[in-house]
Amino acid sequence: MLPVAEAQARILAPLRTMPVEWVALPEALGRVLAQDLLARRDQPPVAVSAMDGYAVRAADTEEAGRVFRLVGEAPAGGSFQGLVGPFETVRIFTGAPLPAGTDAVQIQENATVAGDEVRFDGPVAPGAFVRPAGLDFTLGWKGLAAGTVLDPRALGLAAAMGHLWLPVRRRPRIGLLATGNELRWPGETPEGSQIVSSNTTTLAAMVSGWGAIPVDLGICPDESAALIERLRDAAGLDLLVTTGGASVGDYDLVQAALEAEGLALDFWKIAMRPGKPLLFGSLGALHVLGFPGNPVSTGVCAIVFLRAALQRMLGLPPGLRHGEARLANALAANDRRQDYLRGFRVRGGGEDRVETAGRQDSSMFATFAAADVLVVRSPFDPPKAPGDTVAIVDLREVLASLR
Repeated sequence: MLPVAEAQARILAPLRTMPVEWVALPEALGRVLAQDLLARRDQPPVAVSAMDGYAVRAADTEEAGRVFRLVGEAPAGGSFQGLVGPFETVRIFTGAPLPAGTDAVQIQENATVAGDEVRFDGPVAPGAFVRPAGLDFTLGWKGLAAGTVLDPRALGLAAAMGHLWLPVRRRPRIGLLATGNELRWPGETPEGSQIVSSNTTTLAAMVSGWGAIPVDLGICPDESAALIERLRDAAGLDLLVTTGGASVGDYDLVQAALEAEGLALDFWKIAMRPGKPLLFGSLGALHVLGFPGNPVSTGVCAIVFLRAALQRMLGLPPGLRHGEARLANALAANDRRQDYLRGFRVRGGGEDRVETAGRQDSSMFATFAAADVLVVRSPFDPPKAPGDTVAIVDLREVLASLR
């Protein structure tokens, strides 16, 4: 069986980064920036007031009790036209350009006004309450680097830098195909041993949250002709993900159907639990990931492999961040497979710890849905006692972002 790290490397090797497309600023949330974004202007473009007050020459304020003549005002979005002379002042508002001849702002709380005469409580230093030109950024500054996942702050910065259209990676189109005679659509009433198909619902949400476009190819029965027809429907997609039918049973026909269509199989079976019967290959230009049918296997395989594939396709460095936590319970020695155990954060020993679910059956989706973390155990990991440190993947974190 193939080690997890080698399987990841072999999945990523043939994948190519999506081409660039330009989208309007309001449509760019969550997209991946394809090129560095440079400021198209200085911000602010000129020196402006940081407060409501009076624009003055700082040197003139050193003489206590001096009367200044009010010669005009500078509103935000406007300006005072003219040169301010000695012992003259201009009423100025936050964001207004500093009038020519002035170099400071005396805040209005320190001013006494009588008609066109103004007295100040004390002196101000040059540059007081002034935002100089380019304080925030200057023309040509690289404000956002290629590979940035555009969140609300990044979009606001792009707008401030003067951009309406942004170069982003095209979103990969990911085909999702569930297989199995036993599957029924959500909302249908299963009969006998039939079950509701949940895998494509889970995967579609993951794919959307990770910056790609899910294309639901439906549910396919365990019939070779039907499978081949659905595989042909996937032509033109960037990646196909199947669930179910990848094992060794008489009705596990996905591999055979793929090979009948010309699949170049890269590997099948990995040293991982859950997720052992994972398949990867190519149908011409279409890369295919075949996940096991059990819902926890599908979810864990998506986190470990599909997420990294999307990162590569979107021009991001592939990777899954691992943290650490202390165990609340003992664990027996691990076997030859890399293990991903569902775990829950609990309070124990005066600190937050992680307790693994008592039963880790890959059909038990409820524990996966409720779990806080995956506890990651390498092959042949020795026994663990309460309080020992283990590697974890935070599920809420990994499901929320590509980073």
